[in-house]
Amino acid sequence: MRVPTRPRPVVPRHRWVLAALVVAVAASPVALRYLVFWPLDQWQVDVDVYRDAGVSILTGRPVYSAMTEAPQLLPFTYPPFAAFLGVPLALLPFGVVGWLWTALQVLATTAITWYAARGLLRQAGPWLPLALAALTAPMLWLHPVGDGIRFGQVNAFIVLACVMDLVEPRPRIARWLPKGALIGLAMAVKLTPGVFVVHFLVTRRWKEAATAVASAAVATLLAAAVLPGTSWEYWTAALRDPTRLGPNAGTANQSVRGFLLRLGPEGLPGTVLWLVVAAAIAWFGFRLAARRYRAGDPVGELAVVGIVACLVSPVSWVHHYHWVVVVVLALLGVQPWRERRRLWAAAAITVFFTLRLPWWGIDWLAHRDWPQWPGRVLQNADVAGGLLCLGLLWWVARDRADGPGPEALPDGTGARRPRVTA
Repeated sequence: MRVPTRPRPVVPRHRWVLAALVVAVAASPVALRYLVFWPLDQWQVDVDVYRDAGVSILTGRPVYSAMTEAPQLLPFTYPPFAAFLGVPLALLPFGVVGWLWTALQVLATTAITWYAARGLLRQAGPWLPLALAALTAPMLWLHPVGDGIRFGQVNAFIVLACVMDLVEPRPRIARWLPKGALIGLAMAVKLTPGVFVVHFLVTRRWKEAATAVASAAVATLLAAAVLPGTSWEYWTAALRDPTRLGPNAGTANQSVRGFLLRLGPEGLPGTVLWLVVAAAIAWFGFRLAARRYRAGDPVGELAVVGIVACLVSPVSWVHHYHWVVVVVLALLGVQPWRERRRLWAAAAITVFFTLRLPWWGIDWLAHRDWPQWPGRVLQNADVAGGLLCLGLLWWVARDRADGPGPEALPDGTGARRPRVTA
């Protein structure tokens, strides 16, 4: 039996053009700041690392021994499979790569907004393009998104892959892949999406867990077949070298471990404290994510797991919090005007992460004659913001923690798909 769906409204083409213009204008302050007015010696330093890895593959030099040009001198820190993604970048001039990568990040963030807020956006009818642009614009002003554009980072694409993998209905490009495959490919590029495998195991989704692991393994083995020496160096040496990631105690590391390295006890007591706190956050987060899965809320599920990954990872730079985009959309839900607490929660997180509070803390601490504790609080604001995200995701959904199940997902119109029995 087919469930009837509403006919899609006809959207005039000029509204899509206008929406694209709105998104471009919204992105321009961040792009101008970091691509036009930013110092050249700090310009797009991370995409320079990716491009340099591609150059290493094409020229035969060691991937993990090469450094970008002075003054940055940054090494490649990702798995070998990720180095292959830098090969197309190596074929283009660096200036072109910086602008192209920025445009792709803006498009990826727009796509995340579309897939994660589709039920809400469908209710705009023929005004859907402008609703999408209006919802995307403030996402581009979140400081984790801005920092991703500043450095030329990969996080927007990691988040998009996870969203495309789990949010129903899946895009056509992902439907021919089993669930978990895109997350596995993301794991082959960056290890942190592996937290989703833990979530799959907690929710007893053995097929998705196996698919993610298999997908990551295939990509990794293909890279090892082509670059055996490089793969051996990464898995036996480079991966275990924490100095390659930069100063773990620096303000940019907004994980719980980064917070404890700055303020907690040193040595073994600090490590034990971090493991205990991280375990407590993981326990709460995975339980909450499992409840969102059972309630048929894949966007909330993704938001929780993504933020848990940021908090419990040993190193989570500010731009890793690109997951806040998904958090805001999960908080809004499908009809936020019917639940004002959703609007307030989403607005609170948007404002919080638009402010660059950790850097305010650095400016505060530069004044030696000022009291230290306000600066320390601001310096660690994104850790507190991550915990706030988890708290608000629990708060807005606490009355329906156990919903009708994953089969009752939004049908794209904002309505729930009813259970159908033969």
